[in-house]
Amino acid sequence: MAAEEIEDRSSEIRKEKKIEPVLKMSIWYYNKIMKALVTESLPLSIVERVHTAFRKRGLKLSIAESCTGGLISHYITSLPGASLFFEAGAVTYSIKAKGKILGIYEDSISRFGVISREIAALMASSIMRITGSDFGLSTTGNLGPDVLEGKERGLVYIGVAHKDKTWTKELRLSGDRMDNKEKASLKALEFLVEIMEESSYG
Repeated sequence: MAAEEIEDRSSEIRKEKKIEPVLKMSIWYYNKIMKALVTESLPLSIVERVHTAFRKRGLKLSIAESCTGGLISHYITSLPGASLFFEAGAVTYSIKAKGKILGIYEDSISRFGVISREIAALMASSIMRITGSDFGLSTTGNLGPDVLEGKERGLVYIGVAHKDKTWTKELRLSGDRMDNKEKASLKALEFLVEIMEESSYG
């Protein structure tokens, strides 16, 4: 092999080595974007069901979120027309916020724990009462990665309130923090629709 050919081949190899990381990064970003697009499209059907259920019946909804950090409210307002039924969304993340905004004070939290059915029910009924809505929806839980209050990662409670009734649902999720946040938000919306369909509004 001529010296010129060896040099040309060496130059090609160097170029390939430079291009390879760029290609890998491009593929990584492509997969990330595609996953985000798919994830964003997933809640549309359940969000549409919530919109239809509330708008058709002329009802109002308010949401108090802890572990989901406003993601449920984000989903609700991702579609036009949310202002016709969505009254308010509050992210009461800390114990202090749960007390000041929702009126859930430390005696109840000390008794039941933040991550509990009882606090989920209180959050839902409180946000419903404070805003004068027909339904209240809430989430509280541990998305991970650490254990909180002796309760494992992925334990989430959903609360739904309507008039003088409350319903709760326990979730045990096994994904990472973001996966658990998305799943908890979607399951909360699904649970809300289930309660509406089972009640006199079904």
